[in-house]
Amino acid sequence: MAYADLRQFLKALAGAGQLIRIEEEVLPEPDLAAAARAAANLGEAAPAVVFDRIYGFERARVAVNVHGSWRNHALALGLPPDTPLPEQFREFTRRWENFPVPVQRHDNAAFMDNCAGPAADLHQLLPLFRLNSFDGGCFLDKAIVVSRDPDDPDHFGKQNAGIYRMQVTGPGRLGLQPASSHDIGRHLKVAEARGEDLPVAIALGNEPVISIVAGMPLRYEESEYEMAGALQGTPYAVARAPKTGLDVPAGAEVVIEGRILARERAIEGPFGEVTGQYSGGRLQPVIAVDQVWHRTDPIFEHLYLGRPWTEVDYLVGVSTSAAIFRQLADDFPEVEAVNAMYTHGLLAVISTRSRYGGFAKAAALRALTTPHGLGYCKILIVVDADVDPFNLAQVMSAVSTRCDPAADVTLLPGLPVFPLDPASPVPGISTKIVIDATVPAPPDRRGRFGQQLADPPSTKSWEQKLRRMLQEAPHAQS
Repeated sequence: MAYADLRQFLKALAGAGQLIRIEEEVLPEPDLAAAARAAANLGEAAPAVVFDRIYGFERARVAVNVHGSWRNHALALGLPPDTPLPEQFREFTRRWENFPVPVQRHDNAAFMDNCAGPAADLHQLLPLFRLNSFDGGCFLDKAIVVSRDPDDPDHFGKQNAGIYRMQVTGPGRLGLQPASSHDIGRHLKVAEARGEDLPVAIALGNEPVISIVAGMPLRYEESEYEMAGALQGTPYAVARAPKTGLDVPAGAEVVIEGRILARERAIEGPFGEVTGQYSGGRLQPVIAVDQVWHRTDPIFEHLYLGRPWTEVDYLVGVSTSAAIFRQLADDFPEVEAVNAMYTHGLLAVISTRSRYGGFAKAAALRALTTPHGLGYCKILIVVDADVDPFNLAQVMSAVSTRCDPAADVTLLPGLPVFPLDPASPVPGISTKIVIDATVPAPPDRRGRFGQQLADPPSTKSWEQKLRRMLQEAPHAQS
């Protein structure tokens, strides 16, 4: 199921009816961002969109909404496009059990075909455009940024491959937003303490699995590339970026090499964020570009961010949920599933069996100490194992009938949170809340909970039969 590169995945999307190609010439603004927003508005079966002709750019091609539906997400994982979301989650967590899968190294990656630098002008090389009307500039928003731990540069797992927004602030300058909770933030802190620049390699236009993994909250010493191998069922292909020696996806369309300049900051932003709000301008680290490599006629991939749901919600939804689940289940094997798909996990739903009274709250508190829970999870809803956390009707029913606000709502002030959370009174600090919507377990005997309803016998088999008949009905009529 492994895809060699973005091009191969786009062909797979086209074969599944999940790609629209726009051949007429379009304006970079507002057409590209507007089309990406429009594609996201089409819902759970939204297609990817590829633009072949863009005004002002010779031979530039741009792909948007590549991961922007559950059908596309399923295809990225090599699953049938109609695979239901809960099944995608379960398959994702099953493949995790194969982690780590060692990488496969390639010496002659296609991105090395062309070199621009060392004084490359990104405005001339890349088809840049603003995603939202009041963005402070043009951003690279779906690039894999690779860095190493300066204290342990030979530890492959501590080499980080993550997605971070970058604003093109000059011909060879990028503004970067690394949160202190992110691995690259740890790398930069060590480098700056020494007064050293931090080398980085930035890969644009990648095959689909590494884009999913790069948004995952893995543990610090866990390699994104080795996780990508586990998810695709075969060793992940990497190549060394020639100048920095960092490992980048071998199938990348473009690779930018440079350095985060030690102790240098410049204004970056505003930017239309995943929260549906603009983040303001801030002093952020600066990347100096040293070299740019690219395939012949590269395809540039962009990710539209805005009021949910957009592509980013599909891109990180299952991977974030699976990461929290796996880390939580290590200590609490009673946990059945986690749904952390709402605004990058600011709200998450945990489904669990209760070992004893107070168990649900304990599981929620443990979730808040996972790598993602520390920086993101702000609202945690815990439900019983008979509640599907991906079925909001069931979740809301549990909250409305199994939660006594006086006893089942816990406020936790002064905890870390995503700095761009617009509700935080101080950026990066928030009160968090745990909502226990489970039936109390002994010795807790609050409430009046009798025997719970269960589905009639053979409901599952009838559900499968009716779904099959529904799928076959249009063919029978034709």
